[in-house]
Amino acid sequence: MADNKKQRKRDIKQKNEKGTGVRFSSAVPSKVEEIIGRTGTRGEAMQVRVRILDGRDKDKVIRRNVKGPIQMGDILMLRETEIEARPLNKAGRGSN
Repeated sequence: MADNKKQRKRDIKQKNEKGTGVRFSSAVPSKVEEIIGRTGTRGEAMQVRVRILDGRDKDKVIRRNVKGPIQMGDILMLRETEIEARPLNKAGRGSN
């Protein structure tokens, strides 16, 4: 009986120790070089061209969609640098 209590206390202590560590995903800084235009169903996002400043893909230029206020020269922290946004359709809706 006493052995069982000790085991339970040990298990609870181990669970608490596991939950205390805070983990952050690594992010890579990138600088906004060009604002291409608005995108999204209601124009709520902006498509921008960014230059990766650090990491494996340093100096690579990619297109990304950004939600919220953005301007030239801003620094974005990207979780991944491999996936690129699709180019905007210049012709617009309904044109052939």
